[in-house]
Amino acid sequence: MGPMSDSTVIENDTWRVGLLPHLGGSVAFGQVRVKDEWVDVMRPTPPDPDIPKQTASYPLVPWSNRIGHALLRFAGREYQLRANWPDGSAIHGAGWDYPWSVVEHTGERAVLEFVSHDVYGVNWPWSFTARFTYAVDGDDFVWTYGVQNTSHETFPAGFGHHPYLLRSVAGSADAVLQVAASRAFALEDSLPTGPAGTVRAEADFRTPRPLGRDGVDDCLTGRTDERLAVIEWPQTVRLEVLADAALQHAVLYIPAHRDYWALEPVSNANDGFTLDAQGIEGSGVFLLQPGEMRTANFRMRASALA
Repeated sequence: MGPMSDSTVIENDTWRVGLLPHLGGSVAFGQVRVKDEWVDVMRPTPPDPDIPKQTASYPLVPWSNRIGHALLRFAGREYQLRANWPDGSAIHGAGWDYPWSVVEHTGERAVLEFVSHDVYGVNWPWSFTARFTYAVDGDDFVWTYGVQNTSHETFPAGFGHHPYLLRSVAGSADAVLQVAASRAFALEDSLPTGPAGTVRAEADFRTPRPLGRDGVDDCLTGRTDERLAVIEWPQTVRLEVLADAALQHAVLYIPAHRDYWALEPVSNANDGFTLDAQGIEGSGVFLLQPGEMRTANFRMRASALA
């Protein structure tokens, strides 16, 4: 797939990345050069997408994954948010609902921004500004999340992204995955039932192995290395995923019968605000003071194997 006509493109000798600012600040495609050809490693966005969920990735801000029953608990108060998922949860933050602005764009770097104060109906009780930076730097595609509290009181927050990757790249066998995460949350209806514990066998990729068809949708934590994951498409491309320690969790989603899957480096656990309100450690939720900006980044480091 070539660059989409309405996308903002950054590229260098290793990476070509398209962004869709108007569609929830999403990523349109992520391609790596293999044998002098651009090949998609991320699931490319179809022509004329109408929702961010169809894209290669979309920002998760000011929280990642679900808020159970769309009920946010913080500092002894409850805030009923708008449920936007069939299970009744509020999911994937509020930023993906709106167009973002391009506030900086060079050949190898783009900064996208969403200012919640400028639009009506944002699914969050406080105002915030999200500023996400995308850059290609040598063999690295660097994603930097940023969220600022622009309200008058402290609030809890988190952030992430939802990169969809391809099972097979340029005709390769299924990807072989290794994830440096030693614990996971037991989930019921995608919500944690308590603190993190043992990783289910189906979701345990501490030892490299092919993706398989077991069906995985797990929230991993207990990171053991700056290198969160290694993804290898045999004889084609290798990606190392290096992530800041602030990105304590990774949501691993491997649907059994799809040609794509997802690895999401995120700060907070599924329903992290509820975990926090229950006094359960390891939620990954952070507090933002008025005016404070918090950032974290991860990078995909590519090398061609062909």
